[in-house]
Amino acid sequence: MRVSDLIEEFIKDLFEDNQYIEIQRNDLAEKFNCVPSQINYVISTRFKPSQGYYVESKRGGGGCIKIKKINLDKSEYLMHIINNIQNQITASEVDILLSDFLTYDLISPKEAKLLKVATSDNVLTLNKDVRDTIRAKIFKNMLLNLD
Repeated sequence: MRVSDLIEEFIKDLFEDNQYIEIQRNDLAEKFNCVPSQINYVISTRFKPSQGYYVESKRGGGGCIKIKKINLDKSEYLMHIINNIQNQITASEVDILLSDFLTYDLISPKEAKLLKVATSDNVLTLNKDVRDTIRAKIFKNMLLNLD
């Protein structure tokens, strides 16, 4: 596992009994033997509103980060994701969302595979800006049509 994956898993484990956590950026960086910017990267890419989290970050004093998990039922959560996906989405962002969907049993492994294949760079062989725009439209439309 990459350090980013380990940090993400550690933070998600903190939510086991809580809807809200508070962590110190420097303490977490020390725990994982990485730079604080690595913690920032994980937080900014894997704990976004579109992934069901609200993040409040304070600079200085070790960098306190407050993360709140949004609890919604399946249809509310998927609509929340759809509404928070901008006009473009990358393949790696889709992968992160699919991983979260599987973790929370929102979709089946078969549905995840179909979503991944339909939005992959192998299928969308277009200019990057156009590709990410088309990917967002396909992904949102497919999510809207999940049962």
